[in-house]
Amino acid sequence: MGCGAWPSRYRRARPGRGSDSTVVKHAPDRGIEVLSLYVFSRENWTRTEAEVNGLFSLVDSAVRQHTDELIGEGVSVQVIGRLHEAPSDVQRSIREAEERTRGGARMRLNIAFNYSGRSEIIDAVRALVAAGVPAIEIDEPALAAQLYTAGQPDPDLIIRTGGEHRTSNFLLWQGAYAELVVSDRLWPDFTPADLDAALEEYAGRHRRFGG
Repeated sequence: MGCGAWPSRYRRARPGRGSDSTVVKHAPDRGIEVLSLYVFSRENWTRTEAEVNGLFSLVDSAVRQHTDELIGEGVSVQVIGRLHEAPSDVQRSIREAEERTRGGARMRLNIAFNYSGRSEIIDAVRALVAAGVPAIEIDEPALAAQLYTAGQPDPDLIIRTGGEHRTSNFLLWQGAYAELVVSDRLWPDFTPADLDAALEEYAGRHRRFGG
């Protein structure tokens, strides 16, 4: 199954609590093939310069710190978003992680960085136009093939942390029929047990896909 998750509020994780790495390690053991984490949205640029720099620093240090662990866990990393707009040092860290983890076969980890669901759809349309695809030939499969997640399954489950009840511009196209589970936990405190609880709630849902 695919699973998307994203933080709703920014603050530094505290030692001894949940973290990206513990959840990422646990996810493939629960049969999750694709996990997408919303790390930095394009809307985050409206925050203060100090907060934006803090987010970049967290991302850069987390990628450097956990790449070897991801390799050991068989997790491959892919960034989705407009990485080219990020600071060059962050770009290098993420691209290096992508390259070094490329052989991971247990789970795909999407890092949604400088990401926006609307921007993703715009970029997909621009790619189709640039390729000269006639308007009559633009359908759902054609557009999906140009998304950042092209070739990946759509998420079955989206977990919203922090108790918020909105999609916040996350995987707008891919998540059209995903089940939504809201957790009151802030992301830094989100644990494998919280993931298990979300999966258990998902398992009790009856998915109709509009039928």
